[in-house]
Amino acid sequence: MWTEKQTRGIQRETHFGRDVLVYAERPQNVFAMLENTVRRFPDNEALVMGERRLTYREMGRLVENIAGHLYHRHGVRKGDRLALLLGNGIEFALLFFACARIGAIAVPLNTRLNSKELVFMLQQSGSSLLFTDDEFAYLVQHAEESVPSLTAKFIAGGEREGFLPYQPLESPAEAAPQIPVHEDDPLYIMYTSGTTGLPKGAVGSHIGVIHSVLCYNRIFGTTSNDRSLDAVPLFHVTGLIGQLLHMVYVGGANVLMRRFKADRFIRLLSEENITFTFNVPTIYVMMMAHPNFHDYKYPSLRILAYGGAPMSTQTIEQLQREFPGVRLHNAYGATETSSPTTVMPAGYQEKKARSVGLPIPVVEVKIVDENGRLCQPGEVGELWIKGPNVVPEYWNNPEANGKSFVDGYWRSGDMAMMDEDGFVYIMDRLKDMINRGGEKVFSVEVENVLYQHPKVLEAAVVGIPDAVFGEVVKAVIVPKEGTTITVDEIKQFVKEHLADYKVPAVVEFCGELPRNPGGKVLKNLLRESKGN
Repeated sequence: MWTEKQTRGIQRETHFGRDVLVYAERPQNVFAMLENTVRRFPDNEALVMGERRLTYREMGRLVENIAGHLYHRHGVRKGDRLALLLGNGIEFALLFFACARIGAIAVPLNTRLNSKELVFMLQQSGSSLLFTDDEFAYLVQHAEESVPSLTAKFIAGGEREGFLPYQPLESPAEAAPQIPVHEDDPLYIMYTSGTTGLPKGAVGSHIGVIHSVLCYNRIFGTTSNDRSLDAVPLFHVTGLIGQLLHMVYVGGANVLMRRFKADRFIRLLSEENITFTFNVPTIYVMMMAHPNFHDYKYPSLRILAYGGAPMSTQTIEQLQREFPGVRLHNAYGATETSSPTTVMPAGYQEKKARSVGLPIPVVEVKIVDENGRLCQPGEVGELWIKGPNVVPEYWNNPEANGKSFVDGYWRSGDMAMMDEDGFVYIMDRLKDMINRGGEKVFSVEVENVLYQHPKVLEAAVVGIPDAVFGEVVKAVIVPKEGTTITVDEIKQFVKEHLADYKVPAVVEFCGELPRNPGGKVLKNLLRESKGN
């Protein structure tokens, strides 16, 4: 159901030993993507953060300056790993492209991790330089004591003993030599937000990111006139690829928010004439629930994309009421797929409300049962994904590589089904599926019912141990402000819509659901919390 324009020029090639679909015409690497935009749209706004505004001409010049300093003064060479422990900002964007310019590998780090977790990632990646800012420097104050590969630390927006200032890197510098960067070369290492075991470093490639960006551009129809409001973290694939790199490719503007704050998000959405934004569902829920939401007009807004977590049908309907002329696009993906795997085509959001859309034009998927049999339409199994955007490996982790990559496919660990039209439905994480006395319960199914309750703002469902049934259903609910809900009221409501074994045995109320920076609910914490 993709259009001819969206699928034009697709052919088969071999990359990373996999036979994959690719667009024949594409930039040769991520820096070439920026160069092309600087050449075509030099005076377009590229990066906006507070009072600082850079055009693409200025952005290109600063990226060259930083790359020159890194190469000549700090000895950075192709394949070296450079860690970015930075909040959203212009420095992150410039450093990322400077890495791409000289073939270095960026290591974006989650700013919400603790020192121990960050040191592990610095060690495992073998990072040689570290860039941070005043807010997060304390987390890595003495990192070099535990990370032998680390030779220097830089700080932006402040001063601290043991750190070099970032600002001189933007000053004029001798140009770095032209370093050949192949599209299959590593671009970044992004650590997964796994809830069990040590995090794995997914190795993103130039070709992978470029195909994600090309698909977003062709599906959303974005142009150099678009302006994106980037509120999700740039160390996550949605912020980095779905917004920042996507806008750089088309020549649009990235208006950067240090972090999401509902009141500021609403104001910038209006004042900066934002046309496009890509967020986790919670941001849209909080935006529309804010008392100032209707104080502003949003005449420029034309595309709202969302992913990272399920969006309730109630939130979708409210967005359609509030923004009747705006296109809604659901998207599903992962760190390992360089952001997108599926996207909802325009015009299908209402018809396929529970679906996460179709596989993007260069992605092939299959759904496999526990015996390795290919599932038929309507059957639930594990979703396997193949495409040029799928990462080739986890960094220095042969055990994880052997388990996760099979016959050219990445095993997602998500339980899914596909309908007769090819639309994909995510039922649950394989590890989150609840087995109550032999009966399978998909948490999404129960959550969708809970969202229909007029007093429920947010809901999450998990399985918890039970002596009789092995597992039972637990629901954790955030009530709407000013409302009161009882446990019995919730149980009765679910019972009216679903089979009795799917009714939550435990109901817990809280002020907010715990989430990682990508917006995914941390269900392991919900299993551990005390219920009513």
